[in-house]
Amino acid sequence: MLMKGALWLPLLCIFCTSQAWASSVEDQHIAHLIFQNECAGEQACLTSWNEGEGFASLGMGHFIWYPDVELSAKKFNESFPQWLAWLKEQGINMPVWLQAQKACPWANRNAFLAAQQTPKMIELRQFLLKTRNFQVKFIKNRLKNALPDMLQSVPNHQRQHIAQQFEYVAASPMGFYALMDYVNFKGEGTDIRERYQGHGWGLLQVLSAMHSQSAGVQTIADFSSHAAMILTRRVALSPPKRHEQRWLAGWKKRLRTYVREANQAH
Repeated sequence: MLMKGALWLPLLCIFCTSQAWASSVEDQHIAHLIFQNECAGEQACLTSWNEGEGFASLGMGHFIWYPDVELSAKKFNESFPQWLAWLKEQGINMPVWLQAQKACPWANRNAFLAAQQTPKMIELRQFLLKTRNFQVKFIKNRLKNALPDMLQSVPNHQRQHIAQQFEYVAASPMGFYALMDYVNFKGEGTDIRERYQGHGWGLLQVLSAMHSQSAGVQTIADFSSHAAMILTRRVALSPPKRHEQRWLAGWKKRLRTYVREANQAH
């Protein structure tokens, strides 16, 4: 049972960094699953720009990279520059042009697609292919920071519930896969820009809606079903011009892999 009050917050941070994190073999399996989810294993998908979006989606995690636009135009968390900054901290070499590039060098989807066979795009794709292990490590590190960030963003009376639900999912079969993939897929849910009509769709919103009582396969099923509910609400509240309904079936299919993997690991 979690302790009440501020005293249990440091314990939760210890849990995030030391509680039975996935082994290297499990890391590789999770990396494979995320790559399948985002790109169906296709290398060409490492450099993509979805129709109707204002940003490129790069790497096995489809990290977001905006062109040079105003901050107000950046509706979603821009994860590609965060990954590049993390790579620099790790001392990883990268193409010279990428080190100095702050914004996506292609202004829109048409320019991006037209550049698919240019030397710069080919070099970027090869770099993303070679650094897949570092991409999953970045996603894993993002999850380690997610719980403290979520707890900081909610009132005190909600923190114990969020932490408990996180712990139950993490301790369930393939729970780290579900958590890592969802955070990478739809974010922590703490960024106020990632809202439609005041409602978010990240990990925070999913955990807030859950009421699991223990770890187990059923908890993963609960996580999947509540995530589907949250994403269905997102689509219903989204601006009509974004046509988000076209993605919902694929999103739900992705969520079902959490239950499939949990059952296989059980």
